[in-house]
Amino acid sequence: MNFSFLDEYGSYFISGAWVTLQLSFFGVLLGTLFGIGFALMRLSRIWIVRFLASAYIEIIRGTPMLVQILIIHYGLTNFGVNLPAFASGVVALTINSAAYMAEVFRAGIQAIDKGQMEAARSLGMSRTQAMRLIVLPQAFRNMLPAIGNELIVIIKDSSLVSTIGIAELLYNARTVQGNTFIPLEPLIVAAGVYFIMTFTLSQLLGVLERRLGKR
Repeated sequence: MNFSFLDEYGSYFISGAWVTLQLSFFGVLLGTLFGIGFALMRLSRIWIVRFLASAYIEIIRGTPMLVQILIIHYGLTNFGVNLPAFASGVVALTINSAAYMAEVFRAGIQAIDKGQMEAARSLGMSRTQAMRLIVLPQAFRNMLPAIGNELIVIIKDSSLVSTIGIAELLYNARTVQGNTFIPLEPLIVAAGVYFIMTFTLSQLLGVLERRLGKR
């Protein structure tokens, strides 16, 4: 195998990895925020709210992310919405991540003893205050491994946004392939960079989980 192309094209992989991390960060951050909202909607006592949240989650989880990306970037133009490629990528990753995060948070919230909510309410807290100050912090600690797993999944799935021309890691690896006429080695380098990012993240999350477990 010949990796001499890295002397000239190494910066392509670095810049692509940086774009991948940006996409993943915003996708998971916004997905987590919306996911909390959808999780609370699914736990609502109002049936129409539960129905809307359930429908969103099932539709998003039941359709491929690639299709969602293409609909957002190309399909929305029929309604006069023309998003830049990066924004389309972030929106697609957010929409997809929110559906999965909603189920993670719903399961985490339901795993907390109902006595916690009742005790908070007996102290004079509203349901919203009890959820925000008592239930969610405990649920977040239990859900940290699942949240970390979702971030790792998004990092890998972000390669799909290369289909709409975002110069992330896979897109740049394909560019190197085209410029050098080397079919295999650029993909091996890209796979190695993906592994470094996901492995490093999993280790950092493991450290954070252990620290939170000591409290």
